[in-house]
Amino acid sequence: MIIALEEAKSKLYTLQEDLCELGRALRIEELSATVFDEEQQTMDPAFWNDPDKSSRVLQSIKQKKDTIEGYHRLCSRLEDVLTLCEMAIEENDESCVEEVLSEMDAIEKEEEKQRIGVLLSGEYDKNNAIVSFHPGAGGTEAQDWAQMLYRMITRWADRSEFRVKLIDWLDGDEAGLKSATIMVEGINAYGYLKSENGVHRLVRVSPFDAAGRRQTSFASIEVMPEFENVDAVEIRDEDIEVTAHRSSGAGGQHINKTDSAIRIVHKPTGIVVGCQTERSQLQNKETALKMLKAKLMEIKLRERLDKIEDIKGNRANIEWGSQIRSYVFMPYTLVKDNRTSFETGDVDKVMDGDIDGFINAYLKMQSGKA
Repeated sequence: MIIALEEAKSKLYTLQEDLCELGRALRIEELSATVFDEEQQTMDPAFWNDPDKSSRVLQSIKQKKDTIEGYHRLCSRLEDVLTLCEMAIEENDESCVEEVLSEMDAIEKEEEKQRIGVLLSGEYDKNNAIVSFHPGAGGTEAQDWAQMLYRMITRWADRSEFRVKLIDWLDGDEAGLKSATIMVEGINAYGYLKSENGVHRLVRVSPFDAAGRRQTSFASIEVMPEFENVDAVEIRDEDIEVTAHRSSGAGGQHINKTDSAIRIVHKPTGIVVGCQTERSQLQNKETALKMLKAKLMEIKLRERLDKIEDIKGNRANIEWGSQIRSYVFMPYTLVKDNRTSFETGDVDKVMDGDIDGFINAYLKMQSGKA
């Protein structure tokens, strides 16, 4: 058992070097200096005259402080377990082996998480994420698959301590969903979830097929950041069609069962957005319009267009050949990402929200391209 402690000690010293490298990558000293400068701004009485600007600065301070404190906590944990390990070796105390190994494993995972955070340097990576789910062709089977993906993402968000807010839900014909949209709120929500944007393919024995035949289904996940300046996007009244309908679906008793839900169609592009979770029809319309503006802005940025009017309603088909990831339930179990080649055989864990491996592999791949 003492051999195990000696090996752990060696790994901990290597991890100590890794943490020093991580500190340089996170630019801890530079962040601390920036926090000091930004906190000095808040001492000026005029600072509070602009609520929007002051809110952004305060959020920036909090984000930087969270990064700095998280890094220092990790360093302290490493020092503590290293001290424990060395004392156990010196005193020939085997009772600490399990605690040392467990803490070392936790530190390694946290170090990896913080290192991945370094890769989230995109302009909108720190923003909240607006996530929409759409079944492909195939009726009930595809609609059920879309709801399974909805559960996968919401379970991941819960595990990762993000807040999930349901914005819109349209029930499937017999099961599943025809469409759903959620807001995932928290630092780097978009940075992590952008890896899930695309078509997802399912292979399984369909529970809706009495003959028990194997089926292939498709559904898409659309991920975009919540933009702060969507009011800059102008939408003409004649370009939208607004309809009200009764709320339904996953909101349960919290959904207002009146005709207050709003669906908006943007005629030039065919983009459809909806909201049903606010208290009034007016609030639902305002939220839906913000989502529509966000979609138009995201497309404009992605396609490097000069004007919103240039956006066309083209979208990749939700079908074979366009998938980013395949989930096979039989004749074997496998989830494989077509972009990164990352894969796992534990499909049940993936469907329960364990998608960090896929997210990390995607972020590392994107970093390698930069």
